[in-house]
Amino acid sequence: MENPEKLHIVMFPWLAFGHILPYLQLSKLIAQKGHRISFISTPRNIDRLPKLPPILQPLINLIKLPLPKVDNLPENAEATTDLPYEKTPYLKKAFDGLQEPLTHFLINSHPDWVVHDFAPHWLPPVLDEHGVSRSFFSIYGASTLCFAGSTSIMLGSGDPRKELHQFAVPPPWVPFPSNLGLPPFQMKRILGYDQPNLSGVSDSYRMGSVISACDVVAVRSCAELESEWLDLLRELYHKPVLPIGLLPPLAPVSGEDDSWIPILEWLDKQEKASVVYMVSRIEPKIVEWFGGRGRLNSGYWVTNQLGAL
Repeated sequence: MENPEKLHIVMFPWLAFGHILPYLQLSKLIAQKGHRISFISTPRNIDRLPKLPPILQPLINLIKLPLPKVDNLPENAEATTDLPYEKTPYLKKAFDGLQEPLTHFLINSHPDWVVHDFAPHWLPPVLDEHGVSRSFFSIYGASTLCFAGSTSIMLGSGDPRKELHQFAVPPPWVPFPSNLGLPPFQMKRILGYDQPNLSGVSDSYRMGSVISACDVVAVRSCAELESEWLDLLRELYHKPVLPIGLLPPLAPVSGEDDSWIPILEWLDKQEKASVVYMVSRIEPKIVEWFGGRGRLNSGYWVTNQLGAL
């Protein structure tokens, strides 16, 4: 095809930079093919994004939808990094308030596709009404999604795992040997995954709703790492599952983001394997760089290959 049709694609990530940045990275890769992107988030989140490469700026439109005010949500909190974990349900409640402005945008912009995250359980009926194709893009790998089970389990048909110890081992629907399991500090949290939280909806229901209604599942993974898991995910979802790669950050173009130059210069002077990088959850924050050393927030993962996750 000499002149393939160019698409208008809406990207709608959850309000966490561990989600927003992979969505932006995928947007850049799609835009490089000549497709037009509408990247939607809240004003403070859009303002905190890294600069787009000049060559892609005409193709990626950053759309700001104001976040509705919700009781108990801290002022100016528009991402999970802005608030303590226990207040995240209030952010989800505010996120649900984006349904009306997003619907108006979709009606007026006529996109071909919407690529969305796990949170907008209310989005599938809107897309059905306006005949828009949709893809659920998971920032997590196929093994993590398989651990959660089928969409029927997510929607409440009954997870056979009822005790904490059952989450320390692979679930019964995994047919091949695996060491998959949750560490102890996450087990108690997972037991409430299928229960409505202060947002009024469970995380399990959110994810099950969007996956069951999507046309294709895009996974931040590759067949070289998760071939068996990708095949299992297709069986669990009964949908096309597309591994899109690990989405490592592209090397910054000169002038695009110079804030890391002093850090990179310092790292270049260190001996191989002499620096430890510690990260908490999925949103690493560099708190302070001083005296030639980096102080990072406390965390539980220590690795020099975080890009592979």
